[in-house]
Amino acid sequence: MTNQATVASLLLLPGDGIGPEVCAEAARVLEALREAGKFECALETALAGGASIDACGEPVSDAVLAKARAADAVLLGAVGGPKWDHLPSAQRPEKGLLRLRSELGLYANLRPAILYATLTNSSSLKSELVADMDLLIVRELTGGAYFGEPRGVENRREGRYGFNTIGYSEDEIERILRTAFTLAAKRHKRLCSVDKANVLEVSALWREVAERVGREFPEVELSHIYVDNAAMQLVRAPKQFDVLVTENMFGDILSDLAAMLTGSIGMLPSASLNADNFGMYEPVHGSAPDIAGKNIANPLAAILCLAMMMHYSFERADLASAINQAVRAALEKGARSADIARQGDTPLSTNQLGDAVLNELASLL
Repeated sequence: MTNQATVASLLLLPGDGIGPEVCAEAARVLEALREAGKFECALETALAGGASIDACGEPVSDAVLAKARAADAVLLGAVGGPKWDHLPSAQRPEKGLLRLRSELGLYANLRPAILYATLTNSSSLKSELVADMDLLIVRELTGGAYFGEPRGVENRREGRYGFNTIGYSEDEIERILRTAFTLAAKRHKRLCSVDKANVLEVSALWREVAERVGREFPEVELSHIYVDNAAMQLVRAPKQFDVLVTENMFGDILSDLAAMLTGSIGMLPSASLNADNFGMYEPVHGSAPDIAGKNIANPLAAILCLAMMMHYSFERADLASAINQAVRAALEKGARSADIARQGDTPLSTNQLGDAVLNELASLL
């Protein structure tokens, strides 16, 4: 935790595609907090992803990893793009992101899916199904198929054969379940654990551990759901859920599905935390190379990442609330980027939408 009088050390990793554009707007919000005397920080920028590959030949360098370890929090834009798709899997930009998550111990990924009232009609679902939706997906981030060994592609008699390993230790499962139960206890006290226990042994262990940890949180109602049914229920009746917890690959898929229920994946932030509540914060929208450099990307997810950062890394609920309120107020006054604009709206540029949030924030600080 960094108190109001302490200078926070923040590392900014803009990355690739629209990452630099949206991170620039988040940096403007940090500067507004500093100018208002609300939050002092030293902001350092470094390379990650494809930008790092171009500069030093690897998706994240040891030096940048050391900077991340020394920082109080990290804000990442996005990594990846077609420019680097030809590279071997081990050398692609996404490997830099996975290395950061693994070596920083960022095992808990928190992905809220909140639908602002003014954007209800932007959702792909009927308004009565999604109005006032506020759910949280807790995704285990450093295990499962993305990190499991053995893995690879090999030549066999019948041809090339690709394989990955999905594996979790009991300790890894317990750690993420305990995090999810703690979060659920502070919300509406309902936790749904997502697995595939009917066919996967690792999921059977997951469910067993969930039941055991759940006995330590009697105030939280625990339920279980198979991942395929969870996907169906998210598009059928998403408001039945409060907090969902699941393993890495399931969480990757379900959180993007939930994000689209809000009208645009460009609206949602995420936090990746370790056991010490050190966090790396990143929008869930990815690098969107098709619109990079056009000044039309939605910066709200990056700005909302700062709200999560203030809440989880710095325990500044006041600043988290102010940022959230500023975004909400800008939307209520009709500020829209192209991805959330409807017929008759005038889409704002990335910079203009940032201006709209800053104008609202100024009256709240």
